Amino acid sequence: MSILIINIKELLQVRESNVLKVSGSEMKVLPTIKNAYLLIEDDTIVDYGSMTDNIEFRADTIIDAKGKMVLPAWCDSHTHIVYAGHREQEFVDRINGLSYEEIANRGGGILNSAATLNDTSETELYNQSIKRVKEVMKLGTGALEIKSGYGLTMEAELKMLRVIKRIKQKFPIKIKATFLGAHALPYIYKDNKEDYLNLVINEILPRVAKEKLADYIDVFCEKGYFSLDDTERIIKAGKAYGLRAKIHVNQFNAFGGVALGVKYDALSVDHLEELNDEDITALKGSNTIPVALPSCSYFLSIPYTPARKLIDAGLPLALATDYNPGSTPSGNMNFVISTACIKMKMTPEEAINAATINGAYAMEISNMYGSITRGKKANLIITKPISSYNFLPYAFGDNHIDSVLINGEII
Repeated sequence: MSILIINIKELLQVRESNVLKVSGSEMKVLPTIKNAYLLIEDDTIVDYGSMTDNIEFRADTIIDAKGKMVLPAWCDSHTHIVYAGHREQEFVDRINGLSYEEIANRGGGILNSAATLNDTSETELYNQSIKRVKEVMKLGTGALEIKSGYGLTMEAELKMLRVIKRIKQKFPIKIKATFLGAHALPYIYKDNKEDYLNLVINEILPRVAKEKLADYIDVFCEKGYFSLDDTERIIKAGKAYGLRAKIHVNQFNAFGGVALGVKYDALSVDHLEELNDEDITALKGSNTIPVALPSCSYFLSIPYTPARKLIDAGLPLALATDYNPGSTPSGNMNFVISTACIKMKMTPEEAINAATINGAYAMEISNMYGSITRGKKANLIITKPISSYNFLPYAFGDNHIDSVLINGEII
């Protein structure tokens, strides 16, 4: 099956195969071809170039993209899209003056979601989750990282990870799974964190590894949740089973989590709403990519990740949704990109790079996803007719997507 897209107003994010991420000033550059064509064979990009080149217009399907942009599908490297129920009452509680921490201390937050998920069957959890997966695919997302962490018991954490595995098997979208057993301290362990850490490390983790249910391990490294010592223990335990770390750090406090992640070669450090000079220094020269979650900052009215500080220091940055029921009930990467430009002062080029090639790097898939490159998967967004790619983040309230291709098929 071949698809030829012709008369593309501008083909965005055209890269050579050796570019796996972009950093610092490189993020301001978005390579494009105007008046372009793109040829897909089965699920793979095989050719592209200018319409002025001498090409044969032969394919099983020809799409005329006159006036439209074509770019790689979004790569969302941080989500909690598998969850049960919703938490709209907590949304109202915050409007009425309660903080995220106060809601959590009253039994809300993560523990609320864990209680609901424990009472939800695996089949129902799958059915609720795939509705969200289908929605984000239509919004242009072609790769997803999905975390556990709303189970907090052996049975429920495994249930979440089995659902993630089922989504991976049933849907064409690229999925990476992360074990986040240390997301919060269950109520029954509130006075005995050591026993819960032992449960996560000595009982749940070996089952996760044996059943090959996760690619990564994560920890909510934050005051009132899991300390640096706790985080180090869990990261080391995961590493022993071949699970690389992707950790929540610096959402509310900066106290050394970034340096700890770098020490253990974490793939990413995510959130970073609070950041200091020591964190920047730790990240320099490392393989660890910072990941910003601007929808979370928007929803909780907390500071935004200081993107300019990170990029101007020569570092890479990825953008992701943090899709979850408590702090970001949205998987819309288009909104993420607009918010990054509006609130974090990222240029459109930087934001698109952060949501495509760098997002793919934060899932270790940028060898096959995240750019228009010969040999990569044909995961693409075709926009509606627009004046320029700057219009994508500018007109933030509109849907600019005409169609989405995943693995070379229009969804």
